[in-house]
Amino acid sequence: MPKTAREVNALKHAPAVDGVLPILHQRWSPRSFSDRDVSPELLKKVFEAARWAASSFNEQPWRFLVGDRNSTTYKKILSALVPFNQAWAASAPVLILGAAKTRFSHNDAPNRVALFDLGAASSYLTLQASALGLHTHQMAGFDEAIARQAFEIPDIYVLGSVIALGYQGEPEALPNQQFIDQEVAPRQRKPLKEFVFSGWDSAAELG
Repeated sequence: MPKTAREVNALKHAPAVDGVLPILHQRWSPRSFSDRDVSPELLKKVFEAARWAASSFNEQPWRFLVGDRNSTTYKKILSALVPFNQAWAASAPVLILGAAKTRFSHNDAPNRVALFDLGAASSYLTLQASALGLHTHQMAGFDEAIARQAFEIPDIYVLGSVIALGYQGEPEALPNQQFIDQEVAPRQRKPLKEFVFSGWDSAAELG
């Protein structure tokens, strides 16, 4: 019997770790979204969270282009996605394209961490969305040239990810079995010893 959205959501929650914020274990990235719209009030809260992300020199280099499913902005972002992502992302009620200014405003020097800071803001956004009962899925699979031309984005900006945002849908609503299988598969993460080191390739002792 196919799993329901509720069952999949419970399956995707990572095991709780004492002292770690529960929302970090509850956030995951579905591909199936319901046709329920996201209110402007909730969208504002999501971007308010992104607003308070840390950034070098407090530059806040990020810009987010956001569109709901009936907007020109949405259609432009959707058109830039690779076909694999278009196949499922068209069900999301909101699409967001992130960009970051690569030079500091105060001295015009290169900002080598602009994309890093955009990533931090995007992470805050996704966590706030989860706290509000929404889901997000970030995508690297889009044509940068198409997106840049569609929005006339200056060369001084580097593009980050496209984020699909909305309410979780039923797995069976996805367009093919590959998507369904990925949707219902348990989540996996590397153990800490594989990425937390005291020296290069020497695992840190964390207790």
